[in-house]
Amino acid sequence: MPSMSLDSYVSLGHSGLRVSPLTLGAMTFGEDHGWGTSVEESEAIIAEYLDRGGNFIDTANIYTNGHSEKIIGDWFAARPGLRDRVVIGTKFFANLFEGDPNGGGAGRKSIVAALENSLRRLRTDYVDVYWLHNWDRTVPIEETMRTLDDLATAGKIRYVGLSDVPAWKAAQAQVTARFRGWTRAVGLQVEYSLLERTSEGELIPMAQELGLGVMPWSPLKSGLLSGKYSRSRTGSVDTLRTGLVGEPGEKDYDVIDVLERVAEEAETTPAAVALAWVRQRPGVTSTLVGARRLEQFRANLASLEVHLTDAQIAALNEVSVPALNFPAENNHTLAPSLAFAGATVDGVRTSVLPLLKASSVRY
Repeated sequence: MPSMSLDSYVSLGHSGLRVSPLTLGAMTFGEDHGWGTSVEESEAIIAEYLDRGGNFIDTANIYTNGHSEKIIGDWFAARPGLRDRVVIGTKFFANLFEGDPNGGGAGRKSIVAALENSLRRLRTDYVDVYWLHNWDRTVPIEETMRTLDDLATAGKIRYVGLSDVPAWKAAQAQVTARFRGWTRAVGLQVEYSLLERTSEGELIPMAQELGLGVMPWSPLKSGLLSGKYSRSRTGSVDTLRTGLVGEPGEKDYDVIDVLERVAEEAETTPAAVALAWVRQRPGVTSTLVGARRLEQFRANLASLEVHLTDAQIAALNEVSVPALNFPAENNHTLAPSLAFAGATVDGVRTSVLPLLKASSVRY
């Protein structure tokens, strides 16, 4: 796996939008919740990212209760002409207005209002990628996608993205938009790391099939893969998602053991290896990387320079192999044998043994 830099731009899904292989995640920007990053340090992280060639910044209306968007907007407003040179994405869904049933979700009224408020905080006329932050099971997907298409036609958003949406709902959204001639999504944000690979069952294959560039979030599993934990050394995790992740379990430590070994071989940090592993996974376009402190962010950027050998990648793949929901394993192992019965297809020789064991056909 060759090393890269932030200006090694890649296309986001089936689109003409070019973005950096690491996206600056701004969930920590702002101190509204008492655990985020100060305005000064947030601005320093933005400057570092852009100075090194990065061009994709991701936030959401709910991050630090809107303060994240405001920090980004104020920073670019103070630097005229720079905003059009970057890609800014934000998300809608979260309700910032207690007691208002239309203050959040994915209905037309909520989406339009959320965008107007985000544009005001970001101090811009448009958002490059507007992400549905979660699935709203109370709203028809046709309403959501048609509203986003209207906003794209009006020039207020450039592209559409989906985040944390079930594979079947994302597929429905894409197919509906395609056959009605509406704006389709170009990206899919999912949790993905060495400790969370279940997206490989349905979400990532769906994204590859339907033109969605995968953008992993929490690639360090909220700090568990950052190097702060090992079997011989435990302590509190400096997590970006307080309260959602505790100490590693026994199976987690099995992964961490191999991660530490590979990091030692590669003469780098466990965090850099974990990020490098995510970056080279099939379907992944750009990985979301956040940090509370500038030194943390610089350490994460070092992952772009990490070169993992085939053997190291294989070791990480093997120790972290996930248990996937049916029918993922069936489709991967049994189905080819049943279909091709020992023939060589696409360079892979299948076995007839599963066919002989499973078949009850009588001739």
